[in-house]
Amino acid sequence: MRPVQRSTSRDVALIATFAAVIVVLGAPGQLPLFGSAVPITLQTLGVMLAGALLGARRGALAVLVVLVLCAAGLPVLAGGRGGLSVFAGPSVGYLLGWPLGAALTGWLTARRPSNQPQWFFTAALAGGIGVVYLIGVPLQVWITQLPAWTSVMFLPGDLLKAALTAFVASGVHRARPELLPLRRRRTTTSV
Repeated sequence: MRPVQRSTSRDVALIATFAAVIVVLGAPGQLPLFGSAVPITLQTLGVMLAGALLGARRGALAVLVVLVLCAAGLPVLAGGRGGLSVFAGPSVGYLLGWPLGAALTGWLTARRPSNQPQWFFTAALAGGIGVVYLIGVPLQVWITQLPAWTSVMFLPGDLLKAALTAFVASGVHRARPELLPLRRRRTTTSV
């Protein structure tokens, strides 16, 4: 059985740093598309990067910090949005999908066979797009009563964000392999 890891000061610093990165990526604002109630932002790039660079647990915690700050009323989302009302709007599903998306991206990243960008791209696709859309699109459809296909307009930008995540994560893990080590293989010893 594996012992439970405790958060170290390094973990707390990384979590806080990536929460800040996600907030800063909201600074350029939001881009509403063709009447969609859900804007395009750069913050999903931060979610993908948090998972790909920090791993499942720390990446999800970084995103949760942002969501808690938002719920507390701080304007941490793109366009200066914050407060509980954000969680009643059409973006709620995407926001709820962020921590799970970061977690899956991080989980897959930890199981990478190498530092090849293709693996990081696949992880970002599965977590940062797949999971986030799986939760976000149905809630957006339910709240806005718009057809699900209207969410396709987010895909080109999110694919670009996944590609950027792959490029950055590959370089960072090549330079700092200890940040998120490859999954250790179990070894058995004969007695």
